[in-house]
Amino acid sequence: MTVMEDELSRVFAALADPTRRAILERLAQGEATVNELAEPFAITQQAVSRHVKVLEHAGLVSRSRSAQSRPCALEAARLDDAVGWIERHRATWTERHDRLAHYLKEQQ
Repeated sequence: MTVMEDELSRVFAALADPTRRAILERLAQGEATVNELAEPFAITQQAVSRHVKVLEHAGLVSRSRSAQSRPCALEAARLDDAVGWIERHRATWTERHDRLAHYLKEQQ
């Protein structure tokens, strides 16, 4: 497994959770603290903080220091890597599907 594949594994694993996807959607609107991110969820601030750490580990979120707070920001370039992987494989899958459809049509 290459380093890029390992990084993609972390990205896809992070995206597998609906709460983490919702956090990323919120961060797409701008920076937010963990307290702000926790507001719409029926889970504890600590649980949201754990989700943010998973997103940080995947490189999807960064945190900076601003006085007493540590706002989180979306790192959209990491999403671009995942989209690139999907697009490369979509072409292969589409080609295979088209060949199968053509083969099945010939068999009828």
